[in-house]
Amino acid sequence: MTITTPSTTAPSAPETIHRGVDDLPFVALPDGTELQLVQVDLATGIWVLRTRFHPGTTLQRHRHTGQVYAFTETGHWYYLESPTEQNSAGSYLFEPAGSVHTLHVPETNSEVTLVSFAIWGANLNLDDDDNVISVTDAPSVLAAYRRLCREQHGLENAPVIVVGT
Repeated sequence: MTITTPSTTAPSAPETIHRGVDDLPFVALPDGTELQLVQVDLATGIWVLRTRFHPGTTLQRHRHTGQVYAFTETGHWYYLESPTEQNSAGSYLFEPAGSVHTLHVPETNSEVTLVSFAIWGANLNLDDDDNVISVTDAPSVLAAYRRLCREQHGLENAPVIVVGT
């Protein structure tokens, strides 16, 4: 009779991927905001970023094709369409798919507003008649971020976490 011992070797778990606060630079956008792209999932269309908004910033009105999670780290902001929902340091905001709004940072802020976003799908940037004038999604934000890292910081192939390729 042969006695076999069950295998104690479990399949190896995937490695975690860490990015420190200084591993990815913030890049300046034409509207004066600054962003730090942390991760994109090209298969599911998720993009995760941190955005710095200076006092007085108002973004283009836009519609989300997917849901958004927003964590405010510093500062204060709100949507022009719902000014009673004020976002300040430590607050969280859930945006359902299909929501339309205009992000605004009051001129009276005494500091830069820093918000982390996890965005599913695309931002459809709208004109006053609700026509789509531009689209931002995971592939386009990755390409733009890497281009701006090269142009502004001389950083080739910024180490954004990219999955789902």
